[in-house]
Amino acid sequence: MKYHPINNKLFIKNRENFTAKMNPNSLAVFNSNDIYPIGADSTMPFEQNRDIFYLSGVDQDESILVLFPDCPKENHREILFLTETNDHIAVWEGAKLDKEAAFKTSGIKTVYWLQDFEKVMHELMSQADTVYINTNEHYRANVVTETREARFNKWLREKYPAHGVAKSNPILQRLRSVKDQIELDLIQEACNITEKGFRRVLGFLKPGVWEHEMEAEFIHEFIRNRSRRFAYTPIIASGNNANVLHYIENNQQCQAGDLVLLDVGAEYANYSSDMSRTIPVSGKFTKRQKEVYNAVNRVKNEATKLLVPGATWAEYHVEVGKIMTSELLDLKLLDKTDVKNENPEWPAYKKYFMHGTSHHMGLDTHDYGILTEPMQANMVFTVEPGIYIPAEGFGIRLEDDVVIQEKGEPYNLMKNIPIEADEIEDLMNK
Repeated sequence: MKYHPINNKLFIKNRENFTAKMNPNSLAVFNSNDIYPIGADSTMPFEQNRDIFYLSGVDQDESILVLFPDCPKENHREILFLTETNDHIAVWEGAKLDKEAAFKTSGIKTVYWLQDFEKVMHELMSQADTVYINTNEHYRANVVTETREARFNKWLREKYPAHGVAKSNPILQRLRSVKDQIELDLIQEACNITEKGFRRVLGFLKPGVWEHEMEAEFIHEFIRNRSRRFAYTPIIASGNNANVLHYIENNQQCQAGDLVLLDVGAEYANYSSDMSRTIPVSGKFTKRQKEVYNAVNRVKNEATKLLVPGATWAEYHVEVGKIMTSELLDLKLLDKTDVKNENPEWPAYKKYFMHGTSHHMGLDTHDYGILTEPMQANMVFTVEPGIYIPAEGFGIRLEDDVVIQEKGEPYNLMKNIPIEADEIEDLMNK
């Protein structure tokens, strides 16, 4: 791994928090992701299942975690199953975790090789009444590929049909949404790497540069700072491309006088950052561009103040809508008649700001979190308002990542990333 070792106290604590929520005499199983094929002998880069990583820190394929807090055998209350490493694997793929390294990574003492899984599992299931299976129940999930976890769940239900079945996901949704300080430090590092990429691009952009060249500048800076990749597919949208919310082609040339909307973030140790900035190709905003830019920035700043413990998701977005409506009236993009006659299901401001303002962030860019429950301290949210004006040839989105505090305004993990229009211009014209 490119990232520095993570203190295994994080994973020990995460397992303690999870098992405390389990029913008596039950066990839970978590599987790694598959390595997915592309064609011939080519595969996609491995990405670990975030749940097994959250609970163990193990970041390799063909791994299984079993938690059985009430097991009669103390050494079977936490078990890792891993592919047995050997000299051949070390030569061709690089060494995988041995038992000592697995303990150092996870804090789990009992490590078996994967070949022993079914035998050990048979013993464990004879002692347990209920088994927790893991499924992806994120509100934006749309999974069409059968995952390793899904195949395992099917096998388990066929093999042990008499056992009670419970769901891990509701527990994980709540636990993962509230971050430990170690996690916050990792997200901060991802944001710091993103800052370095952004500052590099500020000095690189000029008329004639291509969007994909900016993408290359970002990934160069990310990898040299121990990030493995973008946290998500980057959006580098010049001119009217910014009005396509998920524009990812990044294949157009940047023209003088245009703006470039950047929605880019580095990952670090599987944790995400998520930044949006909008910058002028020529190094200076026009009067109208700056007028809209500053309006978006004010909405972002006011929306951030609303992210406090006890706030509810639905009410938060209603309040942000009111703030945005006021700015759009001042910009003459809406008039009072538009607002008076608006459809409550699709308010007038949605013509220019059609997406949500915030989402949970952490191990996943759109991280786990139950939207019907009140916000809590140490939750991490994006704040990303935008105004999109196809008729004027530009769109602006600004986005920071913030941590809800027990008291006061959220802490901005991106406070060092330039965002004020004047500062952007100064840095681009040095």
